This record gives sequence, structure tokens and C-alpha cells, in this order.
Amino acid sequence: MAGCLLTLVLAILDQNIVSTAAWSIVSDLDPAHGIERLPWLVTAYALAATVALPLYGKLCDVYGSKLVYMGAVALFLAGSVLCGVAGDMTWLIAARAVQGLGGGGLMSVTLVVFAHLVPAEQRAGAGGAGGVMAGLGLVAGPLLGGLLADHLGWRWIFLANLPLGLLVLLSATTLRLSDGGLRHRIDYPGAAIFAAAAAGLLLVTEWGGDEHAWTSPTILALGAATVALAVAFVRREFTAAEPIVPLDLFRDPVMRVTVPVQFLSSLGMIGSILFAIIYLRAARDVPAAESGLYLIPMAAGMALTGLISGRAIARGAAPRTFLLAGLGCSALAMILLGFLRQDTPLWILDLDLALLGAGFGQVLGIIILLVQNAVPLNRLGVATTTIRFVQTLGISLGSALFGIILDRVTTAHLPPALTPDQAPAAIVTGINAVFFTAAALMLAALAVAAYGHVGRNPVTESAGSRTPSA
Repeated sequence: MAGCLLTLVLAILDQNIVSTAAWSIVSDLDPAHGIERLPWLVTAYALAATVALPLYGKLCDVYGSKLVYMGAVALFLAGSVLCGVAGDMTWLIAARAVQGLGGGGLMSVTLVVFAHLVPAEQRAGAGGAGGVMAGLGLVAGPLLGGLLADHLGWRWIFLANLPLGLLVLLSATTLRLSDGGLRHRIDYPGAAIFAAAAAGLLLVTEWGGDEHAWTSPTILALGAATVALAVAFVRREFTAAEPIVPLDLFRDPVMRVTVPVQFLSSLGMIGSILFAIIYLRAARDVPAAESGLYLIPMAAGMALTGLISGRAIARGAAPRTFLLAGLGCSALAMILLGFLRQDTPLWILDLDLALLGAGFGQVLGIIILLVQNAVPLNRLGVATTTIRFVQTLGISLGSALFGIILDRVTTAHLPPALTPDQAPAAIVTGINAVFFTAAALMLAALAVAAYGHVGRNPVTESAGSRTPSA
């Protein structure tokens, strides 16, 4: 369990730690042109991590989560070493892709291992500990990245993964899990089609409106190819003997509810966290190093409600109650954030973010809990990684959606002959529109969850502790 928590630390920190050291990396490796390739430090990792998710789930169900878990950690550490010794930006971007292939399994496979280690009726308590880690990582990642870059050099952002990762591998040797051993064939062609479709979708969201106009031939062609690949993947899953993502998973009423709830809530979450920082930087002129400190109330809210809800559910409370409360709390916080002005006292922002974190803390772990308690043991891997993929997809699409909203609304309210950095009031209006849109998405997720009637009792509704079906 300690090793699993350390793995969550690695996964969460690495999602946030690079951002504050980006300028140091560019200045060292390619001061002339590195800034143009800087987005690929994030994109390469995200692409590799996302396309690998479904394959990780299937590998867990076929070969056992212990082997896959150790393999993911080892691959992540290998990528970290390659990043730490990179000699130029091309090398570093390629190494980030290797690191992402391993990182795609860190969070997801760890959640599968958690599910095998902990009885179904006690998973909520373990999920609460994960919520604490997520809250701490949200703040610690940027702060730690800045400290390492300033005092030891940016390479230690990656090399610091090694001692933690080796401890994880050492602890993993003690695991005794009764999963895997099915030795079924894996649909590698289906996995390749899925990877290509996911990569195309992520590239469309990354490039659209930024490097290429949304109506440019590049984006239109890439979008058409992505749609064709998605259709081909669905057809493949209907005919494959061992599909990567078994479509009959969605016959389960819990999966039919949790998938759209996860997608909608992920869209809303990225719209709030990212644009709270943009508000601080653009409207209030808060330095980059200090802006991360304003996330502390959100992190505290996530950790506190994650622990409270986890313990309550472990004692027999209905997960659905906390899921609905979390979605409602998040929507309310986003509505309040939508009324921010350029002169709003920052203590009000702190309260809004604490309320937002309190909502997130009740949503993040409970969706995974509901899914893992609903599926048989031999499908824990694919079910968990499916939800994680939907979450990643929502975050990627949310970044693109809210970027478009911010740009359009800000431009519409921009005084003549002024640029956005000269008219912070226009930017605030655009950010308000983002928060109201995010609130609408959260309310939509709340409506789906309320209609679905899932998660009333974590013990009697649990299927994750049943014997695997034939």
C-alpha cells in the first residue's frame, strides 16, 4: 500500500512539475528556438500516456496487474533517466514520450492494484488517501519543480524520480495478487487503431486555434482521419475475439452513468483549475512562482473531503450521496468564480477555490470506486483504464474548448487598438464566461448522476469482489 501511494506521488507530481522549470529547460538546451517547441514537452508525454491506457488495462486482466505495474514503473524510470541526460530539445521531447508510455500506467495500474489489495467495502478509505495525495500534488508539483530548477538544475526534476521509483519497485516484489493468468490473445491491431485515433484527437485539440486555424486544411484533414479511425476502432471492437475495450462493459448501468459523468466533470475541472491561474496572472498580476500558492485552499478542500467521504463510505454510507454533493458543490463554486472582477478581494477567491476543492474531493475517487465495485475481477483493468481515458480525454478537450471561449469573449470585449495584456478587464470577462460554462457542465454531470441511481450501497452493490465470470 505504501508503494502504491508512492506511485501516485510520482504520477501526480510529474503532471505538474515540468511547468515551472520550462524556461530553465529552454534557456539551457535551445535558447534560440526552444520556446517554439516547448508545448511538445507536455504534448509528447500526454499523447504517449493516453494512447497506452487501454492496452495497460487489457494487459492487467491477461497477465496480472503486478507484472504490468512493475513494467510501467520501470519504463517511467527509464524515460526519466533519458530526460535527465538529454542533450537537446529533440532528445528531451522523445524521452518525454518514453516517460509518458510508462506514466500512462502509473496512475491507472496503481488503481487496479489498489482494488486487488483492498476489499470492495474498504476501497473508499484507500481512495481517501489517494485524494490527499492528489490534493498535495496539485500544489507540491509546481513548487517542487521551481525549487529543483532554481537550486539543483532542471535535470533533477527528472532524476529525482529515481529514488522514489526504486523504492516502489522494491515494494512491488512483495505483492501477491490473484489476477491474470488468462493468457488470452491481445488485440494489438485494435490497440494500434485506438492509439492512432486518440493521438489524432489530442493533436486536433492541441493544434486547433493555436498552431493552425480550426478551418485550416491540416486540422480538417486530421479531424476527418480521426473520425474514420474512431469508426474503424468501434467496428474492430465488435468483431475482435479479445477486444481492448469490450463494448459490452457499457451494458452495466454503472458504466453507462459513470462514463458521461466522468467526461463532463473532467471538462469542467480543467476549465476551473487552469483559468483560476490565468485570472491571477493576467488580471491580478500575481507572479508565476506565487500563483501556485493560491491553489493551497483547493488542495486542502480536496484532501479534507476526500478523507471524510472515504471514511464515511467505508462505514456504509452511500457513495451516490457524496458524488451528488461533490458535483453540486463544484458547480456552485464555479458559479461564484464566474462573478470574479478585477478588484475582487483575493480572500474571496481563496474561499471559492476551497469550496471547489471540497467538491472535487468527493468526485474524483468516488467515480473510480463505483466502477471498480461494479465489474468482476477479471475486468478491473479495462474498466479502470477506460474511466481514466475518459478523464484524460475530457481534460484535453476541455483545454481546447475553454481556450476558444476565452479567446472569443475576450476579443469581443476588447477596446479598439488594445491588446489583451493591456485590457485585463476584457480578460476577466472571458474568464467569467469560462467559469459559467464549466458550471453548466458540472450541472449536466449532476443531472446524469442523479438520474442514474447508482452507488446506493458500496457493499451490496459491489461486484468487484465476486468470482470472475466465464
